[in-house]
Amino acid sequence: MTTRRDFLTRTLGASSLLAVGPAVPDFLASAARAADQADKPKDTVLVVVELTGGNDGLNTVAPYADDLYHKARPTLGLTKKEALRLDDYCGLHPRMGDLKRLFDEKRLAVVQGVGYPNPDRSHFESMDIWQQADPRRGQASGWLARTVPGMTVKGAGVPGMYLGTDRLPVAMQGADGGVISLADRSSFKLQLSGNGVARKKLVEDLNADAGGPAADLAAFVRRRQLETYTSLQKIEEALAEAGGGDGRVPPELNVTRGFRPDDVRGDGLNSLGGRLGLIARLIGKGLGTRLYYVQHDGFDTHSGQAKTHGDLLGQLSNAVGNFLGMLGEHADRVVLMTYSEFGRRVKENGSRGTDHGAGSCLFVAGNKVAGGLVGKHPSLADLTDGDLRHHTDFRRVYATLLDDWLGVESRGVLGDRFEKLPLIDATKKGPANPGPLGPQPVPFGPRPAAPDPIVK
Repeated sequence: MTTRRDFLTRTLGASSLLAVGPAVPDFLASAARAADQADKPKDTVLVVVELTGGNDGLNTVAPYADDLYHKARPTLGLTKKEALRLDDYCGLHPRMGDLKRLFDEKRLAVVQGVGYPNPDRSHFESMDIWQQADPRRGQASGWLARTVPGMTVKGAGVPGMYLGTDRLPVAMQGADGGVISLADRSSFKLQLSGNGVARKKLVEDLNADAGGPAADLAAFVRRRQLETYTSLQKIEEALAEAGGGDGRVPPELNVTRGFRPDDVRGDGLNSLGGRLGLIARLIGKGLGTRLYYVQHDGFDTHSGQAKTHGDLLGQLSNAVGNFLGMLGEHADRVVLMTYSEFGRRVKENGSRGTDHGAGSCLFVAGNKVAGGLVGKHPSLADLTDGDLRHHTDFRRVYATLLDDWLGVESRGVLGDRFEKLPLIDATKKGPANPGPLGPQPVPFGPRPAAPDPIVK
């Protein structure tokens, strides 16, 4: 006779998102209580995009009106005609048209002069500092992992998700089972071959078992397994709708709506645009996850920077614009933040690239973002060993997003209080005329049987 243990083992196998140990973590208990609500999750969501390698902030937000900039960068410097004007002093890289549009619509905050005291130019050391939110590197867990216990999570009960093929980022390590990694399609394939309908019915029957107080833990386990099944199903559906990695473009992302097909190709795990598109689908399906983390690699531009950096920034800009456009009715509850471990040196090197530096910039995007320039561009006449001086501790950005967006007390996560920045305006409404990439309803159902146009 098949026992419940045998059934659950064979049904969900190694794909279970969560394992219930001797003690039930707080975030699981709160998720189980929240599961009684029938409506889809409406909590705020934070998407973090890591620009891996050290993004050159000086050519991302270029001080085109500063003669010192052009003197330091005779081949890399952007002219007034090239830069996308933000004010009379600086402008975005010319490949960042979508982010410029978001800036004009007051949906993009450009935070300038971001860094931390005594900057480290090592990729690994500096990345750990940003991800632990501790310049002394004394934390045993990442800042997003420490955010998990303070969040309410509905739906899947999975607070955080990392989409990528590398190991789990330090920022999300130490969350006591509250974070999952989605590295490939097979990771979350439901093992229900043969009689999937009957097995799902059995899970539902198990979940419906009644019991007294002594059965509370068993009922909790049964409920979690059913939610796990549903979550896996939603992830599988989203992966299927994102395409099969054959270069086909989902029909709702056609060029007549202004989307860039090159950045939303089929496989949702192969590119930044694809990963953000997959996140948009998961949000639309009501998965309930509130923290998403993705990486955009290649920013260590020691040589031949102009083309490489332009391509990377173009991909970032297009992907973010497409992502916000896909969110539709969910756009008001999503904020996206970018960051990189450090900036680059002010002076270009002999290989027409730039070397590891310090202060840089980052972006915060979303309908509820108080758009505009945040802080002044660092002075090129007041450098520290050839690097830009930072004037805004990155933990101020974290504190603002924790307190004002995620509703998590920042001091408990960061270990201290940091002055907040004017990044979030909860009273804002989405733009009335957002343009071709603005928030529009997007069908999250199955893709049509007819083949999609192939972009060559």
